[in-house]
Amino acid sequence: MFDLGFWELVVVFIVALLVIGPERLPGVARKAGLWVGKAKRFVASVRSDIERELRAEELREMLNKQQSEIEQLRGMLEETQAEVREELGETDSLVQAIEEQIQRGAEASPADQTAARVESGAPSSATELLRREPASSPPDASPQSAQPVTAPDDGKPTHRA
Repeated sequence: MFDLGFWELVVVFIVALLVIGPERLPGVARKAGLWVGKAKRFVASVRSDIERELRAEELREMLNKQQSEIEQLRGMLEETQAEVREELGETDSLVQAIEEQIQRGAEASPADQTAARVESGAPSSATELLRREPASSPPDASPQSAQPVTAPDDGKPTHRA
C-alpha cells in the first residue's frame, strides 16, 4: 500500500492540527484510526478469501488428478482380474482333462493295463526296466573312442565322444 515514513506522518499531523484545530483533532484521529483499522481488516479478509479460493482450487485439481490415477489403477486391476480369470479357466479345463484321463485309466482293469504295456514294449515294473539290457549303442559312444581334447577358451581338458 502506501509507504509513509516518519517525516511524512509528522507533516500530515501538522497540517491536520492547523486545519482541524487542537480541540477536534483527538476525535478526528480516533475516527481516522477506526476507518484505517476497518480498511485493513477488509483488505485482510479479501486477501484471506482469495487465498482460500486458490487453496480450494489447488485441492480440487489434486483431487481430480488423484481420481484419474484411481481410475487408471482400477482399469489395470480389472485387466489383471480378467487375465487371472482367463488363466484360471484354462487351468480348470486342463485339470478336468487330466481327471478324465485318470478316470479312463482307472476304469481299465489292471490286466488290460499290463497287456497294453507288454504290447507296447513298455516295462511293467521298475525291476523289469533295470533287468533289460540297453539296446544297441551308437558305434562312437564306446569308452575307447573318447579322446581328451583341450578347449581353446579355458585350457582345461575335456572328453569328446
